[in-house]
Amino acid sequence: MNFRKDGDVVPGIVFKDMGKKTVGNDLDNASIGFNNVKLPKDALLNRFADIEGEEYIQKVKGMPVFHMIGQRLFTGRVAVAQAALEFRRGLFESTKQYTDKKACWAPDDQRPMLTNIPQLKAIFKENDEKMAVMDAFVGKCESELAKCLKNDETPSIALVEAIAVAKVKAVEESIEISHRLQNEVGSYALMAGTGFEQKDFLTCCKFAEGDTRILMQKMTRDRLKLFEKKQASKDTSTWDDETKQVAAFAKVLLKDVKNHGDKVKAWEDNWRGVYALAEVLMTNTMKSFMRK
Repeated sequence: MNFRKDGDVVPGIVFKDMGKKTVGNDLDNASIGFNNVKLPKDALLNRFADIEGEEYIQKVKGMPVFHMIGQRLFTGRVAVAQAALEFRRGLFESTKQYTDKKACWAPDDQRPMLTNIPQLKAIFKENDEKMAVMDAFVGKCESELAKCLKNDETPSIALVEAIAVAKVKAVEESIEISHRLQNEVGSYALMAGTGFEQKDFLTCCKFAEGDTRILMQKMTRDRLKLFEKKQASKDTSTWDDETKQVAAFAKVLLKDVKNHGDKVKAWEDNWRGVYALAEVLMTNTMKSFMRK
């Protein structure tokens, strides 16, 4: 629909600016409200699904609609993962440039550089190792998605799952290790222009293109459904470690549902287990995707 006519907002449409943010003010985020707006059926975006009579119809069988129309979201998730990694890379590089030149006090004439303080030396090494893993994983996600886009193909379920993992892991790992760096490098992290004052950018990444927490809950939910559908009745001797952990958590949830009669309450009461299982699934997804 057209939001404006002769330059004026049409009746029933309300635009509202999000307001000033700590970072990301170059993004024109806003809200759009609809009040008693009616549109004809032919205004539907119905390439992949439609409404026939009163029934919702999926035009392409065997593939979730979200996967068909979500290519822009998938590219966005890869971009968000890359953005988080680049912010982190720049933060660590500029900080190390400072610590390499910052001498520490010592009782003798041999004044060590701040970089050689054990905790900083360790975190720089840890970051290098973890960045190499994430760069390779996110890079492969980008490469595989690019092939799909160039060939006008729908991404496979495996690729969609890998992209979700890339977004979550790249962002959450960057938040965690950047926070630790901030708390080890001293008063330098309080200075304007060091990059630490822009750390809210990583929070932006956390919620962009799919909230991290929601994505992790979806991973656990989907894996539990797959277990119930295909594995729960099979010989337990054939289960791998992941399936055993899924089965154990499914048993906990089932017990709570029986006790309370409420699936939502059981899920919420076991929220730590939801995210812990998601971490297992993400680790295994990364390993299996990189082996392909």
